[in-house]
Amino acid sequence: MNTATIKSGIVASLVAMAREHGVACEGWFSGLRLGPAAFDGEAPVYLSYRQACQIVRRAMRSLPVHGPGLVLGQRQGIGHFGLLGLAMLTAPKFEQALQLGIRYAPITGAMMELQLDEHDDGAMSVVARMLSTEPELEPFLCEELFASSLMLCRGLLGAEFRPRVLELTYPAPSYASDYVHLFACEVRFDAPRNRVVIDPRWLQAAMPANNTASAQQIITLCEEQMPAGQPRSEIVAVVERLLRQRVADNPREVEIAAELHLTERTLRRQLHAAHTSFSELHDRVRSESALALLADARVSIAHVGAAVGFKDAREFRRAFKRWTGVAPREMRMGEKPDALTIEPVDARSST
Repeated sequence: MNTATIKSGIVASLVAMAREHGVACEGWFSGLRLGPAAFDGEAPVYLSYRQACQIVRRAMRSLPVHGPGLVLGQRQGIGHFGLLGLAMLTAPKFEQALQLGIRYAPITGAMMELQLDEHDDGAMSVVARMLSTEPELEPFLCEELFASSLMLCRGLLGAEFRPRVLELTYPAPSYASDYVHLFACEVRFDAPRNRVVIDPRWLQAAMPANNTASAQQIITLCEEQMPAGQPRSEIVAVVERLLRQRVADNPREVEIAAELHLTERTLRRQLHAAHTSFSELHDRVRSESALALLADARVSIAHVGAAVGFKDAREFRRAFKRWTGVAPREMRMGEKPDALTIEPVDARSST
């Protein structure tokens, strides 16, 4: 979060809003070695996530505007999304355009993590998560994200576009009626996740400038603009983190999916797109955890097995040998293989 990968569009818009209202914003940049003048040019300024959050937090405390995120979001259209807007315009249908929007959101300066979730009735959700716990910033970031995305969708599909429902994790603000007026749908506050649900009929709508050749060229440019070091699949890192936190519980795929507010099918599809699977990630986490525990001779092999989710020590020994090629006791005695080849085993083998 200390790497400068966040494009400065949101901050530039906040600086412009401050000037509109006669608010001095130099103090927003205290200690950051840049000031509001840096956002006057055409060339984008890149900030770290930490810097961007600090500036936005200070802006929220000084701007005399109700729902600044809604205000900023409504001012954006396809043109504000740059290459991503063009890529979505040239996609075959809105469903593919939506997938591109989620994949390449980082090139727009998005400050939230986005994922798609499929519904049994054919609808799709865009789920937004904070990269860190920032209750003070969450309403603004959600407002800006969902409002600007709404304007983008209306630019692609027409002014009549409206989502099925908008859900937000924070309490209803005093200007909650502004949400209903803008989104023209049911808005639920204090919800379990931040998400917008899109009906199936919109997903099959043809894009106005569908062109396969142009789309491929633009996607190549989008790839080149992805922030340096940006993981191509955040879902892998998220799943691995959750598995490490609960390795002793031997969680199932459906449980991890539920924790991420995804269906099991959606999680499986996203992991497949990242060229992996839940069982592969689960075994990798369990084998790495087991190897670390085996380094301590005071910890029994049975305890190591239990710590990585195996109720039966024999099952653990069999799984460990499949992962590494040697038994746990041999590994502990120093007879380590030249290379570790981790082969998937049944993720529920401990039951």
